Amino acid sequence: MTKAELRDKIRTLVPSAYKAQIKSDEAAVEYDELTKFPELKAIIVDLLTSDFDSFLSSIDWVAPKPTTFRINLKNDQEFYLIYSRNSWIAQVEGKKYYLLNLPEEERATLAIARILRYGPKAGDTEEVDSVNSGSEDVDVTVDDTTDIEV
Repeated sequence: MTKAELRDKIRTLVPSAYKAQIKSDEAAVEYDELTKFPELKAIIVDLLTSDFDSFLSSIDWVAPKPTTFRINLKNDQEFYLIYSRNSWIAQVEGKKYYLLNLPEEERATLAIARILRYGPKAGDTEEVDSVNSGSEDVDVTVDDTTDIEV
């Protein structure tokens, strides 16, 4: 690779890196906790990418020591981020992931992706019940003319 090729490659990559940074900064303004705790924003961007705003409904500061945040997702699921002396800890569905280690950070990301696939909680079935209440009953008959040999 020559100097000119390297320079061209850097010129194409830099705007995309800045674009992701600007996008996450604009989305962080909506959440007070992300402006007060910039380290939290960095962790959320690591776990959910710079498009985290599409998945978050709110962030709650739950406890001061150890500093704990409840991350509420738009599908009514939640996980916790806990600040420890060495690193952040993600608690997803009761399992703790120490984000200092890259493999554990990847497992935390997969666990968050799994809970993002869940639908609304089980108590949110009113919409389904209202759709089923308006349906008509249909009679179904079964033909018992086939013989089954055992």
